[in-house]
Amino acid sequence: MKGSKISILADKDGLPLSVALFPANIHDSKTYKPTIEDFKINREAGRPITRPKAMNCDSAYDSEEIRSYNRRRGIKSNIPVNERNRKNKKRGRPKKFMQLDYKFRRYVERAFAWLTSFKRLALRYEIEEKSLIGLLYLVSSLIYGEFWDELEDKGGC
Repeated sequence: MKGSKISILADKDGLPLSVALFPANIHDSKTYKPTIEDFKINREAGRPITRPKAMNCDSAYDSEEIRSYNRRRGIKSNIPVNERNRKNKKRGRPKKFMQLDYKFRRYVERAFAWLTSFKRLALRYEIEEKSLIGLLYLVSSLIYGEFWDELEDKGGC
């Protein structure tokens, strides 16, 4: 893979819940479904959680396909309307967008910053796709380890 794009689903603490790798020439909206479908949290009892409750996405993810996918799966969408995607003004009910909730999107940016703080990921030394995916998972687990160590030091765990 000549160029690559990382897609991340992060929680409210900025911890990566799902990490996926795509070719760089794919639009962000096409990476949405595979990233969400890779999401799974195992619980002690019962079925695993396979979908988030809500999504804060940037305007690149503003498409009717993504909004209807979220509605079908019961995921609350908070996506700003991208005027460039509209050829003519749509009639009907305006798209729902909560500016106050959108500020939490900074946690996704924090997750990207944590991932790229590892130089090997930031500069993309890896040529093989499998190696880069493995490195993404390794770095994600290191981030979780740091988070839990910090939480234990504060007496929270």
